[in-house]
Amino acid sequence: MDYQRVFTQAIDRLHAEGRYRVFIDILRNKGMFPNARCFAGHNGPKPITVWCSNDYLSMGQHPKVIAAMEEALHDVGAGAGGTRNIGGNTHYHIDLEAELADLHGKEGALLFTSGYVSNEATLATLAKILPGCIIFSDELNHASMIAGIRNSGCEKRVFRHNDLAHLEELLAAEAPDAPKLIAFESVYSMDGDVAPIAEICDLADKYNALTYLDEVHAVGMYGAHGGGISERDGVAHRITVIEGTLAKAFGVMGGYIAADKVVIDVIRSYAPGFIFTTSLAPVLVAGVLASVRHLKSSSAERDGQQAAAAMLKRLFAEAGLPVMPSTTHIVPLLVGDPVKTKKISDILLAEYGVYVQPINYPTVPRGLERLRFTPGPSHTEEMMQELTQALVEIWDRLELELRQAA
Repeated sequence: MDYQRVFTQAIDRLHAEGRYRVFIDILRNKGMFPNARCFAGHNGPKPITVWCSNDYLSMGQHPKVIAAMEEALHDVGAGAGGTRNIGGNTHYHIDLEAELADLHGKEGALLFTSGYVSNEATLATLAKILPGCIIFSDELNHASMIAGIRNSGCEKRVFRHNDLAHLEELLAAEAPDAPKLIAFESVYSMDGDVAPIAEICDLADKYNALTYLDEVHAVGMYGAHGGGISERDGVAHRITVIEGTLAKAFGVMGGYIAADKVVIDVIRSYAPGFIFTTSLAPVLVAGVLASVRHLKSSSAERDGQQAAAAMLKRLFAEAGLPVMPSTTHIVPLLVGDPVKTKKISDILLAEYGVYVQPINYPTVPRGLERLRFTPGPSHTEEMMQELTQALVEIWDRLELELRQAA
């Protein structure tokens, strides 16, 4: 076996399909987001504007967050010192879990090192604890949810995206006394659409199923206090487990779940992804704590972000650019070809100082390749107009078809 040849061929296939991922060499400018510096292919750093960050509300640059992290760093140092079993619970962790539980109206919360880990560890553990559990999973669920379901070793049923009739058909086909768990997201990050949470809860009640809701693209963003779509729609109390991230709207790093105390204790006691990994550094937790507390009482960032998203959608549509339907802060622009998607991204960066990553398979289905824009409260109308003009020029250059202007 020529190992090197096999590895090289695997990479070559990605290049041939236009799916090879290039990670940009970048530094953000403190307090000036979305302005950043790009170091790739230049003699010195080149100023760019970031259009694809998941730091949706620019909280990673907020003075309260930075000050809290600096204070914690000088108070307790850098690292956590090990797992929470070995290193102990820092008081920051306890305070943040209390804030997150309160945010979602739950009895408890549990921190993880990332949203991926929280999904994988919780779903795998829940299903293993429930003998004969069957998980019903939306077909567009995130890779971390799919990994957790796979690692649980339990039976799974995949229902068509947001299709309540198909979900009920699958639920009805199982034995009434079989343990059931419905796993789905609130905001689906590539299309920007929203799950019918209340209706899924109705089915869960009817068929005696637990519910697991991934709110990573909604926490901080929706609801009067940033509790997500489930808070906005007044259904958080109907969800068994709410999962979220601390790395997107909250602007720092980490993941969590919120649920009743027994469920939290089960995951804390049985999940290898929690038990055997070093806990989040106190400096990170301190930053998130400041962010969560701020967004619980401030809607200015959410309002600004929603206004920016609405404006960019309108500008794209008026210019005839193929903006995909979205009822949320996600602004996807359909290209439909992986090579051209990458080419547009490259031209934007090299010639216009605009950074937006191409989204290709397997993140989205083949033929639905796109650019995914996430305008935030710090993106100005002038930036949006310049971006729209640049895209129209590139569309013409690459002989791509524009729609009839809205």
